[in-house]
Amino acid sequence: MLSDGALRMLVLLHFNALGFSPVQLAWLFLLYEVAGVVTNLAAGWLAARFGLAATLYAGLALQIAALLGLTLLDPAWGIAASVVFVMAVQGVSGVAKDLAKMSSKSAVKLLAPTEQGALFRWVAVLTGSKNAVKGLGFFLGAALLALAGFDAALWGMAAVLAAILLAVVLFLPAGLPGRVSSKESWSGWRSRDLRVNRLSLARMFLFGARDVWFVVGVPIYFQSVLSDGTAEGRREAFFLIGGFMALWIIGYGAVQAMAPRLLGGKAQPEAAITRKAILWSGLLVPIPFALALAAWAAGGPAPWLTGTLIAGLLLFGFVFAVNSSVHSYLILAYGSAQRITRDVGFYYMANAAGRLIGTLLSGVSYQIGGLGLCLATAGLLALASWLAARRLAPDRDGMA
Repeated sequence: MLSDGALRMLVLLHFNALGFSPVQLAWLFLLYEVAGVVTNLAAGWLAARFGLAATLYAGLALQIAALLGLTLLDPAWGIAASVVFVMAVQGVSGVAKDLAKMSSKSAVKLLAPTEQGALFRWVAVLTGSKNAVKGLGFFLGAALLALAGFDAALWGMAAVLAAILLAVVLFLPAGLPGRVSSKESWSGWRSRDLRVNRLSLARMFLFGARDVWFVVGVPIYFQSVLSDGTAEGRREAFFLIGGFMALWIIGYGAVQAMAPRLLGGKAQPEAAITRKAILWSGLLVPIPFALALAAWAAGGPAPWLTGTLIAGLLLFGFVFAVNSSVHSYLILAYGSAQRITRDVGFYYMANAAGRLIGTLLSGVSYQIGGLGLCLATAGLLALASWLAARRLAPDRDGMA
């Protein structure tokens, strides 16, 4: 997660400084998100056949390959060739990240204690710490770009990740499950549980609502405000933008870890947590719409708009984090142990599809209508997530 966040910020800021448009920047991450959709479908099946340790090793190895691959980028190439090459390498990175994430999340279901509330606590801690580390990666990527440059940063991260892979191979606990018993074939990729399918739909729109501003729109707005166009100004902007994105992700992770306490206690029945998932999904909807109105009222970059944007996005992050943590608990609560890797894989496929939708709409909406349209689009996706979450209500289809 550290290298994933660092690589994303490194690529975004480096290619924005080279003059890539918002749509071109979105294209750089397109295959990364497409790879996430495919990988999460395949990863559940692969883990069921070959074991969670194997998919974890594969994820780390592929991330090293992606980092080294980007060092081959030639500045003499044209924009079209550069975009295609970086898209392909980012696709490998997307596969790597989702293999590692699916492995860790599935292991929690199989290893967590069985007493009531234990699964929610374990999921909250894992998800929160994962995103806190990813947030540090955002700052690390921006800092490495400013201090060491693009190529040196890539080589350094690849070396560190290689050492981590070696340590994981040598010291991985023996209790991590191997192959998961399952009689289902590849054709059983879609869950038979309506709750899993509905939760996955809500998750898709939730992450679309985040990434539609997170991937391109807001970072590019901040760079236009913070950089004066000089080399020194760009370096300062890299630090400030990376710092904000890191703060947002770290705060998001911290809130996720505290979600069981924020929601009123650890040992709550599944139905009560489902109702709270619906409530918190609705609380997210007005925030991006309010920020879009502020952006349209400002008519362009302004100090008060920047301050409002920072405060509003931190509030968005708080509510989003609670939603995300509850979703991460519910997918493991709904999923059966016999096909947990398949259900988690399907759920994270929807998660990746949401990021794909958000990535595409981020570049397009910012190019067409600027920051205001970007944030309004986030509001529409948050609304769609709430409507999907309402179908999780415990009294639907006889669910308890």
